[in-house]
Amino acid sequence: MGMNFTFQESSVLYGMLAESTTDVILKTDPKGFIVHATSGIADLGHRDAHRDAVRGDAGMLVGPHILDLVAPEAKQQISKAHARAMAGEDVDWIEFPALTRDDRKRWFELRMRALLRHDGAPYGVLGVMRNVDELRTLSEKLFTATYTDPLTGLTNRTAFISMLEHMLDSQMGGCLALFSIDFFRTINMQHGQSVGDEVLTVFADLLRELLRSEDIISRIGSERFAVILPRVTPAEAEGICRRVVTTLADLKQTIGDGSFAMTASASVAAVDTSLDSTIERAEMALFVAKAKGRNRLEMEKPVRLAVG
Repeated sequence: MGMNFTFQESSVLYGMLAESTTDVILKTDPKGFIVHATSGIADLGHRDAHRDAVRGDAGMLVGPHILDLVAPEAKQQISKAHARAMAGEDVDWIEFPALTRDDRKRWFELRMRALLRHDGAPYGVLGVMRNVDELRTLSEKLFTATYTDPLTGLTNRTAFISMLEHMLDSQMGGCLALFSIDFFRTINMQHGQSVGDEVLTVFADLLRELLRSEDIISRIGSERFAVILPRVTPAEAEGICRRVVTTLADLKQTIGDGSFAMTASASVAAVDTSLDSTIERAEMALFVAKAKGRNRLEMEKPVRLAVG
């Protein structure tokens, strides 16, 4: 049910809310210009709002357009949301980035409702805005901790499974490659864990350098790496991954106090049928690569159907 406010009632409402919450209450005209706002809008640190706003009646800030609070990439989103509110739609919380006085991008959220005259015609929009930068930063940190391998900075096995499932669900097509650093346990035993960690980071950096920007690289085990290669044929994936194996073998890496040759075994399987089938076929091909002497790439073997 819509509520109508006189200027005096609006001022009282803004004041009460300002005293009881850190939320900022603002009112715009039909075109989106802010005609009233609680004084906390300046404390949020919006660059343009702080510069352009002036004090009006009852201590309210008057001046900028609502889009002056928004970073360029989000202006269209907020403009459309304001138009929806003016059309009578209840616009729930929308997150948007803003450029603040210290030129840092911070995140806010905004919800909007139309202000209606007695005849039901809209004459403006009432908005509630709050800073969610700290919550968003915490969420990003939790996401990083959940889905990122802390040593290499690559996505981990949990993220890899989710991305491979998405690839299957969207029927995007492509291939899965698995890489395993040869004799990694021996390296750890002979040279120590710190050298083993350096081996992992060196290989992760090589994958980043040699693979395409659209390829998704994950560390899925101790010395195991998985690469999702979207929209490639098995032949194309073979060429891409063989380059990794041969380049690594040709390099004599200086790691720790000395240098030694690093090699890797690899496999490629087409992404199709199911998650389990795709991983199983790639794992089998990797097993064959190791059984044949390591430092090589094996493609999955096509399944031959018996003809009866």
